[in-house]
Amino acid sequence: MQNNLKYRQFLSESRRVVVKIGTRVIAQRTGRPDMRQLHRLVAQVAAIKRAGMEVVIVTSGAVGAGMEALGIRERPTLVSDLQMCAAVGQARLMASYTKLFMDYKQRVGQVLLTHDDFDHRVRNANAKRTMEHLLRAGVVPIVNENDVVADEELKAELSFGDNDFLAALVVKLIRADLLVILSTVDGVLRMDGKAGRRLPCIDKIGPDVLKLVNPGASALSKGGMDSKLRSAAIAAKAGCSVVIGNGRKADTLTDIVAGKDVGTLILSSPL
Repeated sequence: MQNNLKYRQFLSESRRVVVKIGTRVIAQRTGRPDMRQLHRLVAQVAAIKRAGMEVVIVTSGAVGAGMEALGIRERPTLVSDLQMCAAVGQARLMASYTKLFMDYKQRVGQVLLTHDDFDHRVRNANAKRTMEHLLRAGVVPIVNENDVVADEELKAELSFGDNDFLAALVVKLIRADLLVILSTVDGVLRMDGKAGRRLPCIDKIGPDVLKLVNPGASALSKGGMDSKLRSAAIAAKAGCSVVIGNGRKADTLTDIVAGKDVGTLILSSPL
């Protein structure tokens, strides 16, 4: 515990923070954005920006919002239907973020990315330059997977996993200091019988850690703790600290940035 708090004291010195928000963190069961929950998260982002940090949001929830708008209860299996839901839902999701951030006089910018944007040298450089300009202008980039035009991510076995992998790639793109992955659990849980015990700190993600969790999914989202840990390992290897916490609880984001014992801290690896 002492080492855990020792490492956490440096989190408040982070310069760039990527906040990944999972579908179930901001969506009701129908898929409609939970405006009360969104407002709490936006308020926390505004607070850490006032503290001098640059923040990038990687958000899920577009497909779920589109499903709700179109009256679709179960996540579609056809790529074309998923793309349709994403097209309808992305507009709703961004409208919600824009409206809420306006209350804090904060501008936002939409950034839609695919695997190709990171694999192609010129497109990668363009994405990096755009993100740097947005951050320099004090804008909060809101990043999502471009499901509307990219079907490989929706079909592939190695998908972005509810944007967990996307968040790790964004960390590498902008050289972030801290990645906060907000989920609906208190962190990485070691299963002891029926109850899960939170692991405060993980120094390295290996097979022994991955065995502690099982890949999960819901009718709305694609990710689980397995994908979060694998994405955290990518970010940690890039020299970025990672904290996985419960985004449904009050003040989780600001508590993490303040260095409090919240969630599970994954230590960055030496570059």
